[in-house]
Amino acid sequence: MVRLSPPAFWANPQARLWPTLLAPIAWGVGVVARRRMRRSGWRAPVPVLCCGNVTVGGTGKTTVVIDLVQRLIARGCCPHVLTRGYGGREAGGIRVDPAIHTARQVGDEPLLLAGYCPVWVGGDRAATARQAVQAGADCLIMDDGLQNSSLQKTFSLLVVDGAVGFGNGHVLPAGPLRERVEDAQARVDAVLMIGEDQTDVIRRSVSLPVLWADLEQVGLPQRITERPCVAFAGIGRPDKFFDGLRAAGLVLAQTLPFPDHYAYNPRDIKRLQALADGLGAQLVTTPKDAMRLPRGFRLNVVEVGVRLVWQNPEERERLLDMFLATSV
Repeated sequence: MVRLSPPAFWANPQARLWPTLLAPIAWGVGVVARRRMRRSGWRAPVPVLCCGNVTVGGTGKTTVVIDLVQRLIARGCCPHVLTRGYGGREAGGIRVDPAIHTARQVGDEPLLLAGYCPVWVGGDRAATARQAVQAGADCLIMDDGLQNSSLQKTFSLLVVDGAVGFGNGHVLPAGPLRERVEDAQARVDAVLMIGEDQTDVIRRSVSLPVLWADLEQVGLPQRITERPCVAFAGIGRPDKFFDGLRAAGLVLAQTLPFPDHYAYNPRDIKRLQALADGLGAQLVTTPKDAMRLPRGFRLNVVEVGVRLVWQNPEERERLLDMFLATSV
């Protein structure tokens, strides 16, 4: 499955034509979202933390989930992650096994997360939550799912990419919002802003406690700092990955952006390898992209990931304390 690039007017608050023409459909989408969230989901016997967003596209949720999972494990907890999985072919309600599953079957993000803790894929979060609890989970983290009402949340964190904020502020298809910001905030306990708030949404639109964090590149072996690199990525905002590599000191001979969750085919693999060979460069991509590459080709590619750096660790620990103390 390939996700097409979003229209330019989604990122432009000054655009008027298309948002106005699409306003009736956007109104209907918003109404449907509000009605869906009025349903009462299953109440799990363990705390449920939802890391969600209000926009389509990547905001860094999976990086946040990985960070929280690691910190919960360090506290002696046994977290399991629930996710829908993007483009996965399994019907749902399965535990991800990296030894047998592929990104085509369960999605790239679930495969990546399964390297840290048990991960369950399925559209019915209540069904996967039940399986996770039966398998020994003492807390659950939802990677996305803020707009999913099948499972009651005990704590919800709205993740916002500081570079794009809420886009033009309109609901799909007039803008990138899955629902109105005010509707999402009514069900959220706190906002996590990743990076600088470049669109000033905190001052203009947010009425909740705000936590701040940044992304830091990790996994930079010396060999890629000593030669040019060809970087490629099929994520929500490839430029964010490329800018991070440059900030880390890498020399990028060429960058190739692909659509989010792009399924690399044999022709792409040949093109990438030929380009790197012709430039005498090292291929570099994200860990999430690596999940969608042939196993043999991955040996030729350096994976450079990111980690979350909280600006106020004390606030982060209070968040976890609140989460573990909650009950539905």
